[in-house]
Amino acid sequence: MQYDHWRIADGYSSPVRPVISGVTGAVSAAHPLAAAAAQDMLVRGGSAVDAAIAAQAVLCVVMPDACGIGGDLFALVDDGKDTMAVSGAGAAPRRGTGCADDGANSITVPGLPGAWASMHDRWGKLPFSVILSPAIRLAAEGIAVSEAMALTVRTHAPRLKANGAASWSLLGLSAGERFVQKELAALLRLFVQQGPLCFYEGDMAASIARAVAAQDGALDEADLAAHVTEVGPALAVALGETTLFVQPPPTQGVLLGMTLRNFNRMPQAGALQFDHIGVELTEAAFAYRDRAAQDGAALLDVELEINPERASRRGGPRAYLHTAGVAVADSNGLVVSSLVSVFDDFGSCLLVPELGITLNNRAGGFTHGANAWGPGRRPVHTLAPALLRSAQGRLALATPGADGQVQTLLQLIMRMMCEGEDLATAVAAPRWRSQGGKLLIEKGHPSEAGLAALGHDVEPMTPGATCFGAVVCAGVDDSGAPFAVADWRRNTWAGVV
Repeated sequence: MQYDHWRIADGYSSPVRPVISGVTGAVSAAHPLAAAAAQDMLVRGGSAVDAAIAAQAVLCVVMPDACGIGGDLFALVDDGKDTMAVSGAGAAPRRGTGCADDGANSITVPGLPGAWASMHDRWGKLPFSVILSPAIRLAAEGIAVSEAMALTVRTHAPRLKANGAASWSLLGLSAGERFVQKELAALLRLFVQQGPLCFYEGDMAASIARAVAAQDGALDEADLAAHVTEVGPALAVALGETTLFVQPPPTQGVLLGMTLRNFNRMPQAGALQFDHIGVELTEAAFAYRDRAAQDGAALLDVELEINPERASRRGGPRAYLHTAGVAVADSNGLVVSSLVSVFDDFGSCLLVPELGITLNNRAGGFTHGANAWGPGRRPVHTLAPALLRSAQGRLALATPGADGQVQTLLQLIMRMMCEGEDLATAVAAPRWRSQGGKLLIEKGHPSEAGLAALGHDVEPMTPGATCFGAVVCAGVDDSGAPFAVADWRRNTWAGVV
Protein backbone atom coordinates (compact mmCIF):
# COMPACT_ATOMS: atom_id res chain seq x y z
CA MET A 1 0.00 0.00 0.00
CA GLN A 2 1.41 3.36 -1.00
CA TYR A 3 0.59 6.84 0.21
CA ASP A 4 2.01 9.38 -2.22
CA HIS A 5 -0.77 11.88 -2.88
CA TRP A 6 -0.69 14.59 -0.24
CA ARG A 7 -1.90 17.46 -2.39
CA ILE A 8 -4.25 18.20 -5.23
CA ALA A 9 -2.24 19.53 -8.14
CA ASP A 10 -4.33 22.56 -9.11
CA GLY A 11 -6.25 24.19 -6.28
CA TYR A 12 -7.52 27.02 -8.48
CA SER A 13 -9.63 24.83 -10.74
CA SER A 14 -10.40 22.07 -8.22
CA PRO A 15 -14.06 21.02 -7.97
CA VAL A 16 -13.42 20.09 -4.33
CA ARG A 17 -11.92 21.97 -1.41
CA PRO A 18 -8.18 21.97 -2.06
CA VAL A 19 -5.39 21.13 0.33
CA ILE A 20 -3.90 24.43 1.50
CA SER A 21 -0.32 24.99 2.64
CA GLY A 22 0.97 27.21 5.43
CA VAL A 23 4.27 28.42 6.82
CA THR A 24 3.69 28.59 10.58
CA GLY A 25 0.86 26.09 10.86
CA ALA A 26 -2.38 24.64 9.54
CA VAL A 27 -5.73 23.66 11.04
CA SER A 28 -8.91 21.88 10.05
CA ALA A 29 -11.84 22.06 12.45
CA ALA A 30 -15.56 21.40 12.81
CA HIS A 31 -16.48 25.11 12.77
CA PRO A 32 -14.97 28.23 11.11
CA LEU A 33 -14.67 30.04 14.45
CA ALA A 34 -12.73 27.12 15.88
CA ALA A 35 -10.36 27.18 12.92
CA ALA A 36 -9.91 30.93 13.41
CA ALA A 37 -9.05 30.47 17.08
CA ALA A 38 -6.40 27.89 16.21
CA GLN A 39 -4.91 30.19 13.58
CA ASP A 40 -4.73 32.96 16.18
CA MET A 41 -2.74 30.73 18.54
CA LEU A 42 -0.33 29.75 15.77
CA VAL A 43 0.24 33.41 14.88
CA ARG A 44 0.99 34.11 18.55
CA GLY A 45 3.73 31.46 18.56
CA GLY A 46 1.68 28.68 20.10
CA SER A 47 2.16 25.00 19.45
CA ALA A 48 -0.24 22.75 17.55
CA VAL A 49 -1.54 21.61 20.94
CA ASP A 50 -2.21 25.20 22.05
CA ALA A 51 -4.07 25.74 18.79
CA ALA A 52 -6.03 22.51 19.17
CA ILE A 53 -7.14 23.38 22.72
CA ALA A 54 -8.20 26.88 21.61
CA ALA A 55 -10.27 25.37 18.79
CA GLN A 56 -11.80 22.73 21.06
CA ALA A 57 -12.78 25.41 23.59
CA VAL A 58 -14.54 27.40 20.88
CA LEU A 59 -16.38 24.26 19.77
CA CYS A 60 -17.61 23.83 23.35
CA VAL A 61 -19.15 27.31 23.08
CA VAL A 62 -20.62 27.19 19.57
CA MET A 63 -21.61 23.49 19.41
CA PRO A 64 -23.00 22.59 22.87
CA ASP A 65 -25.13 19.87 21.32
CA ALA A 66 -22.04 18.01 20.10
CA CYS A 67 -19.36 18.73 22.71
CA GLY A 68 -18.62 20.57 25.91
CA ILE A 69 -16.63 20.87 29.12
CA GLY A 70 -18.87 18.15 30.55
CA GLY A 71 -17.76 15.72 27.85
CA ASP A 72 -14.68 13.85 26.70
CA LEU A 73 -11.58 14.40 24.57
CA PHE A 74 -9.36 11.91 22.76
CA ALA A 75 -6.23 13.02 20.92
CA LEU A 76 -3.17 11.69 19.13
CA VAL A 77 -0.10 13.93 19.35
CA ASP A 78 2.89 13.23 17.08
CA ASP A 79 6.21 15.06 17.42
CA GLY A 80 7.99 13.31 14.56
CA LYS A 81 9.45 10.63 16.82
CA ASP A 82 6.64 9.38 19.02
CA THR A 83 2.88 9.28 18.65
CA MET A 84 1.18 9.62 22.01
CA ALA A 85 -2.47 9.00 22.81
CA VAL A 86 -4.36 11.20 25.25
CA SER A 87 -7.42 9.46 26.70
CA GLY A 88 -9.63 12.11 28.24
CA ALA A 89 -12.57 10.00 29.39
CA GLY A 90 -13.76 9.08 32.85
CA ALA A 91 -15.38 6.19 34.64
CA ALA A 92 -18.87 5.37 35.75
CA PRO A 93 -19.72 6.31 39.35
CA ARG A 94 -18.20 3.97 41.92
CA ARG A 95 -21.40 4.01 43.98
CA GLY A 96 -23.64 3.45 40.98
CA THR A 97 -26.14 0.63 40.89
CA GLY A 98 -26.89 0.74 37.18
CA CYS A 99 -26.74 2.93 34.10
CA ALA A 100 -29.08 4.51 31.58
CA ASP A 101 -28.90 5.92 28.06
CA ASP A 102 -30.09 9.34 29.22
CA GLY A 103 -30.25 11.49 32.34
CA ALA A 104 -28.30 11.44 35.58
CA ASN A 105 -27.29 7.78 35.49
CA SER A 106 -25.93 7.99 31.96
CA ILE A 107 -23.07 10.25 33.07
CA THR A 108 -19.42 9.23 33.38
CA VAL A 109 -16.74 11.52 34.81
CA PRO A 110 -16.04 14.21 32.18
CA GLY A 111 -12.52 13.82 30.82
CA LEU A 112 -12.05 16.95 28.70
CA PRO A 113 -10.68 19.32 31.38
CA GLY A 114 -8.14 16.77 32.56
CA ALA A 115 -7.05 16.11 28.99
CA TRP A 116 -6.49 19.84 28.43
CA ALA A 117 -4.31 19.97 31.53
CA SER A 118 -2.23 16.95 30.45
CA MET A 119 -1.82 18.12 26.86
CA HIS A 120 -0.86 21.65 27.85
CA ASP A 121 1.58 20.47 30.52
CA ARG A 122 3.39 18.30 27.99
CA TRP A 123 3.21 20.24 24.71
CA GLY A 124 1.83 23.71 25.44
CA LYS A 125 3.67 27.00 25.01
CA LEU A 126 1.11 29.74 25.54
CA PRO A 127 -0.71 30.38 28.85
CA PHE A 128 -4.35 29.43 29.20
CA SER A 129 -5.16 33.14 29.44
CA VAL A 130 -4.29 33.37 25.74
CA ILE A 131 -5.48 29.94 24.64
CA LEU A 132 -8.98 30.26 26.09
CA SER A 133 -9.49 33.93 25.24
CA PRO A 134 -11.42 33.34 21.96
CA ALA A 135 -13.83 30.94 23.66
CA ILE A 136 -14.30 33.23 26.67
CA ARG A 137 -15.11 36.17 24.42
CA LEU A 138 -17.64 34.18 22.40
CA ALA A 139 -19.32 32.83 25.53
CA ALA A 140 -19.49 36.23 27.22
CA GLU A 141 -20.59 38.24 24.19
CA GLY A 142 -22.86 35.57 22.75
CA ILE A 143 -23.26 33.70 19.49
CA ALA A 144 -26.14 33.76 17.02
CA VAL A 145 -28.34 30.68 17.22
CA SER A 146 -28.29 28.94 13.85
CA GLU A 147 -31.31 27.35 12.18
CA ALA A 148 -29.73 23.95 12.74
CA MET A 149 -29.14 24.62 16.44
CA ALA A 150 -32.67 25.92 16.92
CA LEU A 151 -34.05 22.74 15.34
CA THR A 152 -31.82 20.55 17.52
CA VAL A 153 -32.99 22.37 20.65
CA ARG A 154 -36.65 21.96 19.69
CA THR A 155 -36.09 18.27 19.00
CA HIS A 156 -34.42 17.62 22.33
CA ALA A 157 -36.37 20.08 24.50
CA PRO A 158 -38.36 17.25 26.14
CA ARG A 159 -35.13 15.48 27.16
CA LEU A 160 -33.58 18.71 28.42
CA LYS A 161 -36.65 19.65 30.47
CA ALA A 162 -36.95 16.14 31.90
CA ASN A 163 -33.33 16.21 33.10
CA GLY A 164 -33.22 19.55 34.90
CA ALA A 165 -32.30 21.90 32.04
CA ALA A 166 -35.64 23.71 31.71
CA SER A 167 -34.03 26.93 32.99
CA TRP A 168 -31.26 26.93 30.38
CA SER A 169 -31.59 30.13 28.33
CA LEU A 170 -30.87 28.27 25.08
CA LEU A 171 -34.32 26.64 25.25
CA GLY A 172 -36.09 29.95 24.88
CA LEU A 173 -34.15 31.21 21.86
CA SER A 174 -35.08 31.20 18.19
CA ALA A 175 -32.79 31.14 15.17
CA GLY A 176 -30.95 34.43 14.82
CA GLU A 177 -31.18 35.36 18.50
CA ARG A 178 -28.05 35.71 20.61
CA PHE A 179 -27.06 32.95 23.03
CA VAL A 180 -24.98 34.44 25.87
CA GLN A 181 -23.25 31.94 28.17
CA LYS A 182 -22.03 33.95 31.16
CA GLU A 183 -21.66 30.90 33.39
CA LEU A 184 -19.54 29.10 30.80
CA ALA A 185 -17.38 32.19 30.36
CA ALA A 186 -16.86 32.30 34.13
CA LEU A 187 -15.94 28.60 34.15
CA LEU A 188 -13.32 29.13 31.46
CA ARG A 189 -11.91 32.12 33.39
CA LEU A 190 -11.47 29.82 36.39
CA PHE A 191 -9.52 27.45 34.15
CA VAL A 192 -7.27 30.42 33.30
CA GLN A 193 -6.76 31.30 36.96
CA GLN A 194 -6.47 27.83 38.49
CA GLY A 195 -5.89 25.42 35.62
CA PRO A 196 -8.46 22.99 34.17
CA LEU A 197 -7.90 20.46 36.97
CA CYS A 198 -9.93 22.73 39.26
CA PHE A 199 -12.95 21.17 37.53
CA TYR A 200 -12.49 18.04 39.66
CA GLU A 201 -12.43 19.65 43.12
CA GLY A 202 -13.88 22.35 45.34
CA ASP A 203 -16.94 24.38 44.40
CA MET A 204 -16.95 23.14 40.82
CA ALA A 205 -17.07 19.47 41.77
CA ALA A 206 -19.69 20.25 44.40
CA SER A 207 -21.89 21.97 41.81
CA ILE A 208 -21.66 18.96 39.51
CA ALA A 209 -22.41 16.46 42.27
CA ARG A 210 -25.35 18.57 43.49
CA ALA A 211 -26.92 18.78 40.01
CA VAL A 212 -26.54 15.03 39.49
CA ALA A 213 -27.95 14.18 42.91
CA ALA A 214 -30.96 16.39 42.24
CA GLN A 215 -31.83 14.05 39.37
CA ASP A 216 -31.16 10.90 41.47
CA GLY A 217 -27.78 10.19 39.90
CA ALA A 218 -24.82 8.51 41.60
CA LEU A 219 -21.85 10.57 40.34
CA ASP A 220 -20.29 12.39 43.29
CA GLU A 221 -17.32 14.51 44.33
CA ALA A 222 -15.21 11.44 45.12
CA ASP A 223 -15.65 10.19 41.54
CA LEU A 224 -14.46 13.53 40.20
CA ALA A 225 -11.50 13.72 42.57
CA ALA A 226 -10.35 10.23 41.53
CA HIS A 227 -10.22 11.03 37.82
CA VAL A 228 -6.91 10.49 36.00
CA THR A 229 -6.08 11.30 32.36
CA GLU A 230 -4.18 8.51 30.62
CA VAL A 231 -1.31 9.46 28.26
CA GLY A 232 0.66 6.72 26.56
CA PRO A 233 1.81 5.33 23.22
CA ALA A 234 -0.75 5.09 20.44
CA LEU A 235 -1.48 1.75 18.78
CA ALA A 236 0.65 1.40 15.65
CA VAL A 237 -0.61 -0.56 12.64
CA ALA A 238 1.85 -1.34 9.83
CA LEU A 239 0.32 -0.93 6.37
CA GLY A 240 3.20 -1.50 3.96
CA GLU A 241 5.34 1.63 3.91
CA THR A 242 2.76 3.58 5.91
CA THR A 243 2.02 3.34 9.63
CA LEU A 244 -1.44 4.03 10.95
CA PHE A 245 -1.75 5.21 14.56
CA VAL A 246 -5.03 4.82 16.41
CA GLN A 247 -6.29 5.39 19.92
CA PRO A 248 -5.70 2.51 22.36
CA PRO A 249 -8.44 1.25 24.70
CA PRO A 250 -10.98 2.26 25.78
CA THR A 251 -11.86 3.45 22.25
CA GLN A 252 -12.91 1.32 19.31
CA GLY A 253 -10.20 2.88 17.14
CA VAL A 254 -8.57 -0.54 16.91
CA LEU A 255 -11.46 -1.58 14.62
CA LEU A 256 -10.06 0.75 11.95
CA GLY A 257 -6.69 -0.99 12.22
CA MET A 258 -8.37 -4.41 12.05
CA THR A 259 -10.28 -3.49 8.92
CA LEU A 260 -7.33 -1.96 7.09
CA ARG A 261 -4.98 -4.86 7.91
CA ASN A 262 -7.51 -7.33 6.57
CA PHE A 263 -8.26 -5.15 3.54
CA ASN A 264 -4.55 -5.13 2.73
CA ARG A 265 -4.46 -8.93 2.34
CA MET A 266 -7.46 -9.20 0.02
CA PRO A 267 -7.37 -8.71 -3.76
CA GLN A 268 -9.78 -6.13 -5.14
CA ALA A 269 -10.90 -6.04 -8.74
CA GLY A 270 -12.34 -2.61 -9.46
CA ALA A 271 -14.20 0.06 -7.53
CA LEU A 272 -17.30 -2.03 -6.79
CA GLN A 273 -15.29 -4.85 -5.23
CA PHE A 274 -13.32 -2.24 -3.34
CA ASP A 275 -16.50 -0.87 -1.73
CA HIS A 276 -18.14 -4.26 -1.16
CA ILE A 277 -15.10 -5.64 0.67
CA GLY A 278 -14.87 -2.45 2.71
CA VAL A 279 -18.49 -2.82 3.85
CA GLU A 280 -18.09 -6.51 4.65
CA LEU A 281 -14.88 -6.00 6.63
CA THR A 282 -16.47 -3.12 8.54
CA GLU A 283 -19.39 -5.24 9.62
CA ALA A 284 -17.10 -8.16 10.49
CA ALA A 285 -14.84 -5.90 12.58
CA PHE A 286 -17.75 -4.40 14.52
CA ALA A 287 -18.59 -7.87 15.83
CA TYR A 288 -15.52 -7.35 18.05
CA ARG A 289 -16.49 -3.87 19.28
CA ASP A 290 -17.41 -4.96 22.80
CA ARG A 291 -13.94 -6.47 23.20
CA ALA A 292 -12.05 -3.36 22.06
CA ALA A 293 -11.29 -2.09 25.57
CA GLN A 294 -10.36 -5.51 26.90
CA ASP A 295 -8.33 -6.95 24.02
CA GLY A 296 -6.97 -3.79 22.37
CA ALA A 297 -3.98 -4.48 20.12
CA ALA A 298 -4.61 -8.24 20.15
CA LEU A 299 -7.55 -7.67 17.83
CA LEU A 300 -5.17 -6.50 15.09
CA ASP A 301 -4.15 -10.13 14.53
CA VAL A 302 -7.72 -11.37 13.96
CA GLU A 303 -8.38 -12.54 10.39
CA LEU A 304 -11.86 -11.40 9.44
CA GLU A 305 -13.90 -13.81 7.36
CA ILE A 306 -16.10 -12.35 4.63
CA ASN A 307 -17.74 -13.36 1.37
CA PRO A 308 -16.08 -11.29 -1.39
CA GLU A 309 -18.95 -12.06 -3.77
CA ARG A 310 -22.09 -11.51 -1.69
CA ALA A 311 -23.39 -9.25 1.09
CA SER A 312 -23.65 -10.92 4.49
CA ARG A 313 -25.99 -8.28 5.94
CA ARG A 314 -24.62 -9.03 9.38
CA GLY A 315 -25.07 -5.40 10.49
CA GLY A 316 -23.32 -4.14 13.61
CA PRO A 317 -22.60 -0.40 13.48
CA ARG A 318 -25.10 1.84 15.25
CA ALA A 319 -26.65 5.22 14.43
CA TYR A 320 -25.11 7.77 16.83
CA LEU A 321 -23.94 10.88 15.00
CA HIS A 322 -22.38 13.61 17.09
CA THR A 323 -18.85 14.75 18.06
CA ALA A 324 -16.54 17.47 16.67
CA GLY A 325 -13.03 17.21 15.27
CA VAL A 326 -9.88 19.34 15.29
CA ALA A 327 -6.62 18.59 13.45
CA VAL A 328 -3.60 20.90 13.70
CA ALA A 329 0.01 20.91 12.53
CA ASP A 330 2.76 23.42 13.23
CA SER A 331 6.09 24.29 11.62
CA ASN A 332 8.00 22.60 14.44
CA GLY A 333 6.57 19.27 13.32
CA LEU A 334 3.93 18.76 16.02
CA VAL A 335 0.74 17.19 14.61
CA VAL A 336 -2.51 16.72 16.55
CA SER A 337 -5.60 14.67 15.71
CA SER A 338 -8.50 15.10 18.14
CA LEU A 339 -12.19 14.66 18.85
CA VAL A 340 -14.40 16.20 21.54
CA SER A 341 -17.87 14.94 22.40
CA VAL A 342 -20.75 14.69 24.87
CA PHE A 343 -22.02 11.58 22.98
CA ASP A 344 -25.72 12.13 22.10
CA ASP A 345 -27.18 15.59 21.44
CA PHE A 346 -26.52 17.59 24.64
CA GLY A 347 -25.22 14.39 26.23
CA SER A 348 -27.32 13.40 29.24
CA CYS A 349 -29.28 16.67 28.90
CA LEU A 350 -28.51 17.27 32.60
CA LEU A 351 -27.53 20.90 33.13
CA VAL A 352 -25.13 22.13 35.81
CA PRO A 353 -26.61 25.65 36.07
CA GLU A 354 -23.69 27.24 37.96
CA LEU A 355 -21.30 26.15 35.19
CA GLY A 356 -23.56 26.54 32.17
CA ILE A 357 -22.77 23.05 30.84
CA THR A 358 -24.57 19.80 30.20
CA LEU A 359 -22.88 16.54 31.16
CA ASN A 360 -22.17 13.62 28.84
CA ASN A 361 -24.21 10.43 28.57
CA ARG A 362 -21.23 8.23 27.77
CA ALA A 363 -22.53 5.42 30.02
CA GLY A 364 -24.96 4.82 27.17
CA GLY A 365 -21.97 3.23 25.43
CA PHE A 366 -22.00 0.23 27.78
CA THR A 367 -23.42 -2.88 26.14
CA HIS A 368 -22.75 -6.44 27.34
CA GLY A 369 -19.99 -9.00 27.75
CA ALA A 370 -16.60 -7.37 28.12
CA ASN A 371 -18.29 -3.98 27.68
CA ALA A 372 -20.96 -4.49 30.34
CA TRP A 373 -21.65 -1.73 32.85
CA GLY A 374 -19.98 -1.87 36.24
CA PRO A 375 -19.20 0.66 39.00
CA GLY A 376 -15.99 2.52 38.20
CA ARG A 377 -15.73 1.04 34.70
CA ARG A 378 -15.29 2.89 31.42
CA PRO A 379 -17.31 1.92 28.35
CA VAL A 380 -15.88 1.35 24.89
CA HIS A 381 -15.76 4.80 23.30
CA THR A 382 -16.67 5.66 19.73
CA LEU A 383 -14.11 8.49 19.53
CA ALA A 384 -11.39 7.33 17.13
CA PRO A 385 -8.96 9.99 15.84
CA ALA A 386 -6.24 8.62 13.55
CA LEU A 387 -2.82 9.61 12.26
CA LEU A 388 -0.77 8.39 9.29
CA ARG A 389 3.01 8.47 9.02
CA SER A 390 5.00 7.71 5.85
CA ALA A 391 8.00 8.94 3.90
CA GLN A 392 5.73 11.67 2.51
CA GLY A 393 5.06 13.12 5.96
CA ARG A 394 2.43 12.85 8.68
CA LEU A 395 -1.32 13.36 8.48
CA ALA A 396 -3.87 13.76 11.28
CA LEU A 397 -7.46 12.93 10.41
CA ALA A 398 -10.67 12.63 12.38
CA THR A 399 -14.41 12.77 11.83
CA PRO A 400 -17.64 12.86 13.86
CA GLY A 401 -20.24 10.17 13.43
CA ALA A 402 -19.83 7.64 16.30
CA ASP A 403 -19.76 4.18 14.66
CA GLY A 404 -19.45 5.96 11.32
CA GLN A 405 -16.02 7.31 12.29
CA VAL A 406 -14.21 4.05 11.55
CA GLN A 407 -16.13 3.67 8.29
CA THR A 408 -15.48 7.19 6.99
CA LEU A 409 -11.77 7.04 7.79
CA LEU A 410 -11.56 3.57 6.26
CA GLN A 411 -12.92 4.83 2.94
CA LEU A 412 -10.68 7.89 2.96
CA ILE A 413 -7.53 5.88 3.67
CA MET A 414 -8.45 3.13 1.22
CA ARG A 415 -8.98 5.66 -1.56
CA MET A 416 -5.58 7.22 -1.01
CA MET A 417 -3.55 4.10 -0.34
CA CYS A 418 -5.23 1.62 -2.67
CA GLU A 419 -6.83 3.74 -5.37
CA GLY A 420 -4.11 6.39 -5.58
CA GLU A 421 -6.46 9.33 -5.06
CA ASP A 422 -5.04 12.59 -3.76
CA LEU A 423 -6.13 13.74 -0.30
CA ALA A 424 -8.61 16.42 -1.41
CA THR A 425 -10.35 14.10 -3.89
CA ALA A 426 -10.56 11.30 -1.34
CA VAL A 427 -12.13 13.60 1.27
CA ALA A 428 -14.70 14.90 -1.22
CA ALA A 429 -15.66 11.50 -2.68
CA PRO A 430 -19.15 10.02 -2.04
CA ARG A 431 -19.41 7.68 0.96
CA TRP A 432 -21.38 4.79 2.36
CA ARG A 433 -22.20 3.86 5.96
CA SER A 434 -23.34 0.53 7.36
CA GLN A 435 -25.92 1.24 10.06
CA GLY A 436 -28.51 -0.94 11.72
CA GLY A 437 -28.41 -3.58 8.98
CA LYS A 438 -28.82 -1.10 6.14
CA LEU A 439 -26.18 0.38 3.84
CA LEU A 440 -26.68 4.13 3.69
CA ILE A 441 -25.05 5.65 0.62
CA GLU A 442 -24.77 9.15 -0.79
CA LYS A 443 -26.82 9.49 -3.96
CA GLY A 444 -24.61 9.48 -7.01
CA HIS A 445 -22.11 7.04 -5.53
CA PRO A 446 -20.76 5.03 -8.50
CA SER A 447 -21.15 1.73 -6.62
CA GLU A 448 -24.75 2.27 -5.53
CA ALA A 449 -26.42 -0.07 -8.04
CA GLY A 450 -23.64 -2.64 -7.90
CA LEU A 451 -23.76 -2.90 -4.10
CA ALA A 452 -27.52 -3.43 -4.24
CA ALA A 453 -26.99 -6.18 -6.82
CA LEU A 454 -24.55 -7.88 -4.44
CA GLY A 455 -27.30 -8.09 -1.84
CA HIS A 456 -26.70 -5.01 0.30
CA ASP A 457 -29.83 -3.32 1.65
CA VAL A 458 -28.96 0.02 0.05
CA GLU A 459 -30.69 3.20 1.18
CA PRO A 460 -29.75 6.29 -0.90
CA MET A 461 -29.23 9.46 1.15
CA THR A 462 -28.86 13.13 0.31
CA PRO A 463 -25.18 13.91 -0.33
CA GLY A 464 -23.65 15.50 2.74
CA ALA A 465 -26.12 13.97 5.20
CA THR A 466 -24.71 14.09 8.73
CA CYS A 467 -24.40 10.32 8.94
CA PHE A 468 -21.42 10.43 6.55
CA GLY A 469 -19.25 12.48 8.92
CA ALA A 470 -17.14 15.54 8.21
CA VAL A 471 -13.42 14.88 8.00
CA VAL A 472 -10.80 17.25 9.41
CA CYS A 473 -7.23 16.78 8.12
CA ALA A 474 -3.95 18.54 8.89
CA GLY A 475 -0.33 17.47 8.68
CA VAL A 476 3.21 18.18 7.60
CA ASP A 477 4.77 17.02 4.34
CA ASP A 478 8.24 15.56 3.88
CA SER A 479 9.78 19.05 3.88
CA GLY A 480 8.10 19.95 7.18
CA ALA A 481 5.57 22.33 5.61
CA PRO A 482 2.16 22.30 7.35
CA PHE A 483 -1.02 21.75 5.30
CA ALA A 484 -4.73 21.19 5.86
CA VAL A 485 -7.97 20.38 4.10
CA ALA A 486 -11.58 20.43 5.30
CA ASP A 487 -14.51 18.30 4.22
CA TRP A 488 -17.30 20.08 2.34
CA ARG A 489 -19.77 18.32 4.63
CA ARG A 490 -21.29 19.86 7.77
CA ASN A 491 -19.59 23.11 8.85
CA THR A 492 -15.91 22.13 8.69
CA TRP A 493 -13.29 24.68 7.78
CA ALA A 494 -9.53 24.81 7.21
CA GLY A 495 -7.01 27.61 7.61
CA VAL A 496 -3.27 28.24 7.48
CA VAL A 497 -0.82 30.85 8.71
